[in-house]
Amino acid sequence: MAGYAYIAIDANGKEKKGKMEAPDQDRVFHTLKAEGYFPVSIKELGFLNRDLQINLTNPVKPRDLSVFTRQFHSILAAGVPIIRALQMLVEQTQNKSLKKAIQDTQLMVEKGERLADAMRNQGKIFPPILINMVEAGETSGSLEIAFERMAIHFEKEAKLKALVKKAMIYPMMLGFISFAVVILMLAFVIPSFMEMFKDLDMEMPAITLTVMSMSNFVITKWYILVGIVAVIGFGFTAFKKTVAGETFLAKLALKLPIFGTLNIKTASARFTRTLSTLIAAGIPLMEAIEITARTMDNVVVKKILMESKEEVARGIPLSIPLMASGIFPPMVYHMVKIGEETGNLESMLTTIANYYDEEVEVATQSLAAAMDPLIIIVLAVVVGGLVMAIMQPMFSMYDQLDTMMMDNNLPE
Repeated sequence: MAGYAYIAIDANGKEKKGKMEAPDQDRVFHTLKAEGYFPVSIKELGFLNRDLQINLTNPVKPRDLSVFTRQFHSILAAGVPIIRALQMLVEQTQNKSLKKAIQDTQLMVEKGERLADAMRNQGKIFPPILINMVEAGETSGSLEIAFERMAIHFEKEAKLKALVKKAMIYPMMLGFISFAVVILMLAFVIPSFMEMFKDLDMEMPAITLTVMSMSNFVITKWYILVGIVAVIGFGFTAFKKTVAGETFLAKLALKLPIFGTLNIKTASARFTRTLSTLIAAGIPLMEAIEITARTMDNVVVKKILMESKEEVARGIPLSIPLMASGIFPPMVYHMVKIGEETGNLESMLTTIANYYDEEVEVATQSLAAAMDPLIIIVLAVVVGGLVMAIMQPMFSMYDQLDTMMMDNNLPE
C-alpha cells in the first residue's frame, strides 16, 4: 500500500498536514472529505520518506490504549470535567508518544475544539475506531459509555495480540537457538576434534568430512555467511514493503499449516469485535466496515472487507461477500446472516468475537504444548548429527586399535 503526504483545510480554514497509507490518491481524498477536511495537496511519498515515517513513528500498543480509555472512563464517571481529566491522564501516562498526544489534545480542547476532533489531529496515535466512538459518544451525550466500550475492546485486543505473539515466538526461538548452536559447535567445538583426526591415517566417514568442510567455511569465510544472512534479511524487508510482497506474505500467513488457522481465527475475532463495537455506537454499517478494515493487519483481509463495503453499498447483505471470500470460517458468515435476518447483527457479532477469542486462546495453548517437544527433537537431531560426525572416527579408531591388539596377541 502506497504512502501519501497531504495538506488539507477544515471548514474554518485551519490547515492540517499529515501522512496516510492508502491504495490510491482517490482514497486519501475521500477519507479526508469524510473527516470534514478539504484536500489541497496530495503527493505520493518516495521510498525514503516512507522509511523515515515508519522508523520515526512510536506506535501506541493496544495495552496502552486500554489503560488510557479505562482511566478516562473512571475519571469521567467520577464527574471530572474533560480538560481536567486530560490533564490527569497526561500525568499518569507512561508511553511518551501517547503522553504528548494527550497533552496536545488537552490544549486543543481548551481552545474550544471537540474532543474527537482534537484526537483526530494527533496523527496515528489514536486509531479511527476510538475517534469515531468518542465522536458518537459526544453527539449522544454518552462519552463515559463510549470510553468504557473502548476499554473493553482494547483490553481484548491486547490479550489477543499477546496470545498470537506467544504462539509465534516459539518457532522463532527454535530457529535462532538451532542456528546459534550449530555455529558455535562448528566454530569452536568441532575444530578441536578435527586437529586430532588430521593425525590419524584413516579414511573419514562422509558425515565427518561434510562437518569438517562446514567448520572450515565458518572459520575462514565467516564474512560470506554474514553477507548471505544480511542480503536475505534486507531482501526480505524490501520485498515485504512492496505491494506484491505484502500481498504474497498476507496470503501465505493465512495458508500456513497450523499458523494459518490461528491467523484466520485471530482476524475473525478482531473483525467481528471491532464491527460490533462500532455498530453499538451508532456508526452506519458501511462506515463501520471501512473503519474495521483499516484496523486489520492482514492486507488480504483488509481488501476483502473494503470490497464487502462496496457490496453492502449496492444493497447486498454483508454475509454474502464474506462467504464468497473463502477466507472467513462458515460460522462467521452464517452468524452474520442470522444477525441480518433478525435485525440483531451487533449481538451476533459479539457472540462470534467471544467464540473466536476463546478459540485463539485454546489454539495458542495447544501450539505451545506441541512446540515444546518439537524444539527438543529438532535440537536433538541437529546436535546429535554433529556429535555423530565426531564420534564415528573415534569409533573407527578404537576398532583399529582393538584389531591391532588382537593381532599382536595371536600366537606365531
